Amino acid sequence: MLLEKVLETGNLANALARVVRNGGAAGIDGMGVEQLQAHYDANWPKLRDQILEGKYKPQPVRRVEIRKETGGVRLLGIPTVIDRMIQQAIQQVLSPIYDPDFSDRSYGFRVGRSAHQAVEQSLAYVNEGYTWIVDLDMEKFFDRVNHDYLMNLLSQRIADKLLLKLLRAILESGVMIGGVFCATEEGVPQGGPLSPLLSNILLDELDKELEGRNLRFVRYADDCSIYVRSEKAGKRVLESVTNFVEKKLKLRVNREKSAVRRPMRFDILGYSYYKSTKVWALRIASKSYRKLKVKIREITRKTRPYAMQTRLRKLTDLTRGWMGYFQLADGRKTLDAVGEWTRRRIRYCQWHQWKRVRTRIRELVKLGVEPNRAYQWACTRKGGWRTARSPILTTTLTNKYLQEIGYKELLSFYRR
Repeated sequence: MLLEKVLETGNLANALARVVRNGGAAGIDGMGVEQLQAHYDANWPKLRDQILEGKYKPQPVRRVEIRKETGGVRLLGIPTVIDRMIQQAIQQVLSPIYDPDFSDRSYGFRVGRSAHQAVEQSLAYVNEGYTWIVDLDMEKFFDRVNHDYLMNLLSQRIADKLLLKLLRAILESGVMIGGVFCATEEGVPQGGPLSPLLSNILLDELDKELEGRNLRFVRYADDCSIYVRSEKAGKRVLESVTNFVEKKLKLRVNREKSAVRRPMRFDILGYSYYKSTKVWALRIASKSYRKLKVKIREITRKTRPYAMQTRLRKLTDLTRGWMGYFQLADGRKTLDAVGEWTRRRIRYCQWHQWKRVRTRIRELVKLGVEPNRAYQWACTRKGGWRTARSPILTTTLTNKYLQEIGYKELLSFYRR
């Protein structure tokens, strides 16, 4: 029985350790990951018996709304930590069964596959001459998954009825919204360890359909793009694939966002395209820059009670990770402009922290400004944002000085 493998002591220990390591918010019971081990030790025999008897009822997930930059919200469902552990244990058993048969063009949430590979495959298709891209947007995918269809797919590979019953219970566990229980008749809650695998199991049906048509495509979770040689072919593919997704998979395609696009008007996982001499190359999408600047603005908000060293460390952590992800792209000129804007934000914060005239005089003198000039500058009537770009700060809080106190230039992480 697969369920017995799920409940093996070693598998459960690995699942528990993984949940604790991943951290995350508490579910509706308020229990954090730091309490999971003690709860497991005290209650697992009883919970195990309930699972083996088919009586275990996962608790409803806690609804969390994440605002999107483009408007609207992304709905997350946060299971309790014990339910996360059970889901993780199931995932560890089912993934080796399903993953080997997934498409080579599926890159999301799979061991040994990454967003970078998806982007590189997309670029390869475009440079092979497939420069019309069917951008398929599945509307609220994780909220629209049809439970009956998904369970039918699972039952084709899983003969263990108790495990199937547990999976159905997880899907139908419901959600708590403002203290009110709401049943879930469709959808896979985004936020649990099992949802990525279940989404890949469902969307593998789409992958197999596209492979059967000999189409070139890239899929990362519910982001799917198909590459063809002409606009006419793209429109035909978009219509036929939309029919397949809606009629066979019981999902919904967002017709306003789905379209046939040229590379320069297409974004994939934060990257976009530009024509470099005779080939297409990658750049960072403007939307990605906007998201970065929102995060930088939050860290460098003058009212944030951060010490400068803390602020600079947070900036370094942000920019190092961001540039690590966008290492495939060209964009030195734009990155330099973002760096200049960031330095101005830092100077603005420092000027605000000095606040009083006498503090500004003292700090400017420390930086080598002659006392009379320091007094004149400290008494400036310019606003803080203007001062941050004036000689008052550009000649004192120089680029070199900022680097010496811990600021890491965005371009210092650029490897192209």
